Amino acid sequence: MASAWWPCLILALLSGLAASGFPRSPSRPLGKRSLPEGVVNGIEVYSTKISCKVTSRFAHNVVTTRAVNRADTAKEVSFDVELPKTAFITNFTLTIDGVTYPGNVKEKEVAKKQYEKAVSQGKTAGLVKASGRKLEKFTVSVNVAAGSKVTFELTYEELLKRHKGKYEMYLKVQPKQLVKHFEIEADIFEPQGISTLDAEASFITNDLLGSALTKSFSGRKGRVSFKPSMDQQRSCPTCTDSLLNGDFIITYDVNRESPANVQIVNGYFVHFFAPQGLPVVPKNVVFVIDVSGSMHGRKMEQTKDALLKILEDVKEDDYLNFILFSGDVTTWKDTLVQATPENIEEARTFVKNIDDQGMTNINDGLLRGISMLNKAREEHGVPERSTSIVIMLTDGDPNVGESRPEKIQENVRNAIGGKFPLYNLGFGNNLNYNFLESMALENHGLARRIYEDSDANLQLQGFYEEVANPLLTGVEVEYPENAIQDLTQSAYQHFYDGSEIVVAGRLLDEDMNNFKADVKGHGAINDLTFTEEVTPEKITLWSGAAQSTFSWLDTVTVTQDGLSVTINRKKNMVVSFGDGVTFVVVLHQVWKKHPVHQDFLGFYVVDSHRMSAQTHGLLGQFFHPFDFKVSDIHPGSDPTKPDATMVVKNHRLTVTRGSQKDYRKDASVGTKVACWFVHNNGQGLIDGVHSDYIVPNLF
Repeated sequence: MASAWWPCLILALLSGLAASGFPRSPSRPLGKRSLPEGVVNGIEVYSTKISCKVTSRFAHNVVTTRAVNRADTAKEVSFDVELPKTAFITNFTLTIDGVTYPGNVKEKEVAKKQYEKAVSQGKTAGLVKASGRKLEKFTVSVNVAAGSKVTFELTYEELLKRHKGKYEMYLKVQPKQLVKHFEIEADIFEPQGISTLDAEASFITNDLLGSALTKSFSGRKGRVSFKPSMDQQRSCPTCTDSLLNGDFIITYDVNRESPANVQIVNGYFVHFFAPQGLPVVPKNVVFVIDVSGSMHGRKMEQTKDALLKILEDVKEDDYLNFILFSGDVTTWKDTLVQATPENIEEARTFVKNIDDQGMTNINDGLLRGISMLNKAREEHGVPERSTSIVIMLTDGDPNVGESRPEKIQENVRNAIGGKFPLYNLGFGNNLNYNFLESMALENHGLARRIYEDSDANLQLQGFYEEVANPLLTGVEVEYPENAIQDLTQSAYQHFYDGSEIVVAGRLLDEDMNNFKADVKGHGAINDLTFTEEVTPEKITLWSGAAQSTFSWLDTVTVTQDGLSVTINRKKNMVVSFGDGVTFVVVLHQVWKKHPVHQDFLGFYVVDSHRMSAQTHGLLGQFFHPFDFKVSDIHPGSDPTKPDATMVVKNHRLTVTRGSQKDYRKDASVGTKVACWFVHNNGQGLIDGVHSDYIVPNLF
């Protein structure tokens, strides 16, 4: 469990083996022979398996590749794996002719130096480098003797993030040749239960994918298997090259009977929080756009296309403005304006006429946008229950005005003052991305690189969709004092629809079997508090605004505004009003094959004297003492049950002696209690008649 929270670093593997020192088979001439299909340059990769085990959003992946040198001489074999940038390597081994050589995982700076040193000494080394939008590449090469076999095994781990309502596991498939045994297997276990599961590949048609791919899920378990035959791997029926070159993506989501879920393992806990169905908080968005000369051409056209598409999705409750910066700073409007249809149409005209020119004054552009948001809030120019966001797009480094990155960061940090997030989008590779990322992170935002491809406009739109629907602002997760340590981030500026907040920590008392956690945030209508109580059997939640469904198999406590509801597993439900009256609803279960009797609920009132004398209802009218007298006890129609006369509420009633069970102390058997039964549906005992108390439903 603890390893789940190691930092995600760029890593390197260093093996202590010199390339010339690998074990080799004795040199011997090999006669001419027919090489198996799939051999490329004398090397046959005969097996590749990607095994994924996902438990509670945490993925443990093992990539194993086996190869043999079919050539007459020693050959170099390369092992390339592209892994997600958010993943981290935990183990790597080389096995040559049955002898295993473990690698050492190092952090970024140490790794780079040791990698260069190892290569200069002729040793085997591997280094992780950036590779595309979502991946980093791990590469290692070894010299393999003729006839020898080599096995590469890389283990990496990753916490899957929820994005647009789904968890995504991203696998890069690129064997570069036909592989006799190629397999991807993913086993998913989610304690909350799996609600959806899907898998798709960018490199193969749906017909072929359907026959090679199997996926299934039931309850808490899901499984995906992809096993293409060699014929299915061919780029054409007679080709010897592989079409397996692209992305294999597994997506899934979990059942959400309640907004939160807490899991405890070996003294550690993970708290997942993802409420649904909340109204969207209105946004105040300032787009700070680089229109310097370097944005000329395709980048500017793609930016304008994306902004026009974003304007179609802006909600009428939102407020917005555009800040353009080059050598100077210009604005669309002097203040934020509401996204009315008229203003949106005017904004579209403005965007279409954006032109590029001049230098790059990032500092003044950002400060103008931040100042505009601050002023709108101070002067009540935007709704009180709204949230502010700055989105900046640039393709270069500052080169006019204040151009020192550290000073710009200081200016921006002081101007924002922690009040709202900054999101930085870096267009292309000719910029200081670390500067953009650092500035965004210290202002509760994030940075995203926009790649100069044909879909750059879609990348921009996709980012906006991630932040377009904030459901909560100022989210804070609170735990009992002196009970938790090693807590990860527990305060967030925003919670966006389709995402998830994850907090982890360690319990000071490993034997602790329950604790409470409060999640507080500001919603579109009011402030919300979600409270979870964790027990050894079940994590439970209640909320004054959210509706949760529980069963008699749950152990649940719900508290809201002085009302407390507790469900005790397979026993009863207790409803308490502060220090006042308590109700107990007991689940009475009978023999399933009984021809007449069925399970029923018993409703009991504890400490009924605490209720007001004005309380009424079928039961409430008897919560306080009333006068009655029983006399004239005599044999009834049943010799074992005598009749009597009861005088109550100025009525003379015939009553019959009998017994009933009280299940308050013993929910399974009950205690027999003697009582008088009133005939005719209680007529004369109750106020009015029994039909006065019948309602169409309980709520």
